[in-house]
Amino acid sequence: MKLITYRKANSGILTGVVIGERVLDISAWIESLPVSAETQRHSASTGICPASSGILRWMQSGSEAIDVLHRHVRSQIGNESVQFDLLKEVQLYAPVPRPGKIIGIGRNYADHAKETGVAPFENPRIIFKVPSSVAAPGAAVPRPPRVNKLDFEVELAVVIGGYGKNVPASEALSLVAGYTILNDLSAREFQLDTSPAQTSFAKSMDSFAPMGPWMITREEIPDPQTLEVSTWLNGTRMQHAHTSDMLFPVSALIAYISQFMTLEPGDIISTGTPAGIGAFRQPPQYLQPGDQLRFEVTGVGTMAHQIV
Repeated sequence: MKLITYRKANSGILTGVVIGERVLDISAWIESLPVSAETQRHSASTGICPASSGILRWMQSGSEAIDVLHRHVRSQIGNESVQFDLLKEVQLYAPVPRPGKIIGIGRNYADHAKETGVAPFENPRIIFKVPSSVAAPGAAVPRPPRVNKLDFEVELAVVIGGYGKNVPASEALSLVAGYTILNDLSAREFQLDTSPAQTSFAKSMDSFAPMGPWMITREEIPDPQTLEVSTWLNGTRMQHAHTSDMLFPVSALIAYISQFMTLEPGDIISTGTPAGIGAFRQPPQYLQPGDQLRFEVTGVGTMAHQIV
């Protein structure tokens, strides 16, 4: 099932399910969902109120959220009085417009580690992107004035759907709500030319995390290590790999990260990029205003955006 955050003419921010070329608005239904006991406990311990609406509220309703959603959608499809929006007429946002945290994984494909000249790591290399770097799918991303080495990275992004601490790898995928696509844009001069490296800063500038176009719920992708990921720049394929080539699969990443920090609904794990990025091409090929990017992850979909 494809979940989107969107807007249509004369509306606020909505949540929908994409069915073919149509969108079922589930915003009001989500707002009526009770939050789970676990969400209530988390709120009481942190002082952070549960979300009042949107995909985050749906995830905070508990471990049965996907099954409950399927039942609701089936009931609406069979209801002749239900009206649908047209997908081509709505404005899309990132599925989770403001995640609690975005956890990136550095050099998680063997071919990318090789092109950087670094041996594979014994444990995942953790990098963070600040939540304010998220941009909508299709966004026109400005290249900051002082950045000349803007680079692309296609990544399978994992959307966490529950609370997880010390999660065993064997149970890790049950913590996933779904999957989307993220372009881990990076200002390489701050990552590679500065000492000490400012990697998280290089990846956290405004609009440096275009994400979408939707979130595919986890039952659609029972094994995230069976997907292909690709990047096209101005029509030329620059990256292509298979998620089976990840050094640390999704289940291992969840297990590792949750040893040290609690994963929460709406958190994003961006699982790394394969070889082919601009910085390690000969000569390097950095993004310029006017460049058109397209990213594809089989089973998830396609996301495109422009550099301006």
